[in-house]
Order: sequence, then C-alpha cells, then structure tokens
Amino acid sequence: MNKNKIELRSDTFTMPSKEMKEAMFSAEVGDDVFGEDPTVNALETYCAELFGMEAALFCSSGTQTNQIAIKMHTKPGDEVICHELAHIYLYEGGGIAYNSGASVKLIAGDYGRFTLNQAKNCINKDDIHFPSTRLISIENTVNRGGGSCWDFEEIKKISDLSKANGLKFHLDGARLFNALVAKKETPKQYGEVFDSISICLSKGLGAPVGSVLIGSKTDIKQAKRIRKVMGGGMRQAGFLAAAGLYALENHVDRLSIDHKNAKYIAEILKEQAWVKDIFPVETNIVIFKLADDIPFERFLNYLNENEIRASGIGNNSIRFVFHLGQNEAQIISLKEHILKFIA
Repeated sequence: MNKNKIELRSDTFTMPSKEMKEAMFSAEVGDDVFGEDPTVNALETYCAELFGMEAALFCSSGTQTNQIAIKMHTKPGDEVICHELAHIYLYEGGGIAYNSGASVKLIAGDYGRFTLNQAKNCINKDDIHFPSTRLISIENTVNRGGGSCWDFEEIKKISDLSKANGLKFHLDGARLFNALVAKKETPKQYGEVFDSISICLSKGLGAPVGSVLIGSKTDIKQAKRIRKVMGGGMRQAGFLAAAGLYALENHVDRLSIDHKNAKYIAEILKEQAWVKDIFPVETNIVIFKLADDIPFERFLNYLNENEIRASGIGNNSIRFVFHLGQNEAQIISLKEHILKFIA
C-alpha cells in the first residue's frame, strides 16, 4: 500500500486498524446460518439495543440490507417512493425491479431530501390503474446530495404520514452516524420513527465488510429468510462482525474529524476561480463543479499525477470523500495541490 497516496474516491477505502484486526483475530465464532455465531449475535443485539428496536440482521453490504428491506415491505406491483438521487434507485443495480418487482415514484428535492407535502403528493389513490404505494424510503446522509443531512422534524412528519396511510418507512443509513454526529442526534430517535434501518459498517466507521438491518422481530425473521434466498447466509461471520462491533464502539465520535477536514478543503475550493459551484458541506463529502472550460478528466489526471485519487460523478463534477484513512499531513498536501492547479 502506498502510504503517500491520498484516497478521496470513497470512505469504503478505509482499512482496519491494528486494534480492529486484533479484535477480529480473537473473535469467538460459530455457524451464523444456525444462529450460533456469538460475535454476530452480539453485534445484532448491540445494534438493536442502540436504536431501541427489537432485532437486527448482519449482512454483507448496504445494498443487500436495503434490498432485503424493500422486498420485506413490498410485493410485486407495489410502488416505492424515494428521491431521484437515492442510492436504492441509482446505485443498486436495478434491484428494486429485479428483486422485488416494484415500481418507483421519484421525487426531485433539495440535495436528496424532500418534504412532507412532496411525499404526500406521491401516494397513489386506491385505483386499479395505479400501483399500490407501499413504502417510503429516505437516505441519510445523502451521498449524491454531498453528504447532506435530513431535518429530523421533517423525518417525523413523513413517518406520521406513512403510519396514517398504512405505508412502511425505511432508512438507508449508509452514513447515518455521520448525520448523528453532525446534528447531535441519537440512534434511538431514529429507531422510534422508522420501520427498518440499514446501517453500514464499512464506510466511515472503518470496518472491512458489512451492514446491519434493524427492525421488528417479525420483520427481521422474514429478512433472514430473504437473505438466505439471496445467497447471503454466512458461516463463521464473527470475524467480520467483530470489526463492526469495534467500529461502533470506537469510531463514531471521530467522524467529526472527517467533517472538519471536508469543510476545511471546501473553503479552499470556494476560493478557486476554476470552481464553478460547490454543494453545502455538512459531513464528510465535498461535491464541486469545475468551470465549463476545464474537463473533469484534466483535473482528475492532475490529481492522479500527484498520488491523489478522486471521482468524477458527471456534469463536470468531482467528489471528495473524507475518512479515517487520511491524516493531517495528507490534508495539508491536498490543500497545496489544489492551490497549485493551473486552470
């Protein structure tokens, strides 16, 4: 591994720390398909109790937890309401259609967020010509919204709307802990308003693999069956679950460092004439648009030549993601290379 390389493509590039590896190597394990892996059981119990919900299920990825939840809450021909930038719609391989046979009602909103009234207007009336609205899903933080955070009061309103209309309410919380740290909120607040919550352990929290789906005992029992059908049963998964436990117990508070670094670099970018626009920065993601006369490939090539990796995300825009794999010296180096770029 090149220690000089600055990895900004995603917080999925984080590596387990020495202490996390030790926790993994010393984990007590068993066969999780039989429900006999004590470390997986401990992780699932920890997550359920953390959110004040009844049960949880350890899975291989956030895509898997999201897709299990959607299938759990819908039947073929139903409709899912989500934002047009939602990960479940854009980046999960058409899984809503492929796995659940459901259609999607997309909402255009504010950096990946939408309002109570927008959601209300998307609920189909009881008419045989329309799919049955069954699920509302939101993402917090919103990846394509530049790590934007939802207003919890709006979330509560949408939760009440869901209950009043007999709908389920799912949270894609791939970076939920970033939102909790940024907004000074608690997991239990979220456990009170959602039917299901997916959290990812392998992004900013730094575990190598894994996500957890949290919900009621009845739903998680069904989710375990769906996971099996999807080929998601794991055996001695405690080695991976131990990393997740370590991450939850040790890496949540430090997410504020990533937020600080993101905001610091965003302020540098705002001063550059070759930056046309930049999203508001609330957490660990910075999305900015280059001036029209600067192709994003040129800027990415410049970064690559200086051992900096970043992502082009369309519309001549660049994404930087900050995480525990970066140190202070690298942040300073990134600043210097931004200042040296000649448009």
